[in-house]
Amino acid sequence: MSNQSISLKGLRLLLVDDDLDTRILLTYLFELDGAEIITAASAGEAIAIMSFFKPDILISDIYLPDEDGYSLLLKARNLEAKRGRKILAIALTASVFDEDRNRALLAGYDIYRCKPIDLDELAFIVARLAGIDNRLEILGCNKTEVGKQESFN
Repeated sequence: MSNQSISLKGLRLLLVDDDLDTRILLTYLFELDGAEIITAASAGEAIAIMSFFKPDILISDIYLPDEDGYSLLLKARNLEAKRGRKILAIALTASVFDEDRNRALLAGYDIYRCKPIDLDELAFIVARLAGIDNRLEILGCNKTEVGKQESFN
């Protein structure tokens, strides 16, 4: 991680990953950047959490123990639609196959990233997806460069 951070203050994140180390590391990263984050080890646990927590962004592994991230996203989006909200979603997975990437994007994930991921890059992706553009100078980027680096749906 760099010495400079992006302020994610006020942003609510739900991280779903069956790997404990990933949950611990990303919780630390996002809390340092000011986000409120709750983690879950399974899709079922994530949906239960969403009964009392309204995340702005879902960050989820695709291959979870109880059901896959595709069905989790569908359930999360349906739940949020009933609340009159839309949840943004990042697939963060170990799969490097184009078929998995295409399937995740077709399923509605806004961003697809493979593990391992650079922590600064992930914080930047979350900020960009959340529309926190006024802090891009921290990473030495301008909005034109950002559009060339990553295509956001």
